[in-house]
Amino acid sequence: MLITPAFAQAAGGAGDTNSMLMSLLPFALIFVIMYFLILRPQQKKVRDHADLVKNIRRGDTVVTTGGLVGKVTKVVDDDQIEFEISDGVRVRQMRQMISGVRAKGEPAKEKSEPAKDESSAS
Repeated sequence: MLITPAFAQAAGGAGDTNSMLMSLLPFALIFVIMYFLILRPQQKKVRDHADLVKNIRRGDTVVTTGGLVGKVTKVVDDDQIEFEISDGVRVRQMRQMISGVRAKGEPAKEKSEPAKDESSAS
């Protein structure tokens, strides 16, 4: 009634490939879950920040990663902007260090029309 060692060893040889796939399945499943829960949202966040930085224009109120809040006075080039944090105090900042835009400025008007005086209309 005892099983000999040779008989016990022969039975395990056929299912070895299946056993290996079943042991790797949890790792593959963990990788897929990590991709959808961590990597994809991070890529979307990076894309959104790049769009935000690319669309900064004069008149926008921006917040830097250091916590400064100011109004953009000049877009220097593709890498830098100049913004005013107080009356007469202007700072140059790398675009990538902008963490958010609080208020969008209006685009600069090409031709300014003279304002109509309301008191003369009465």
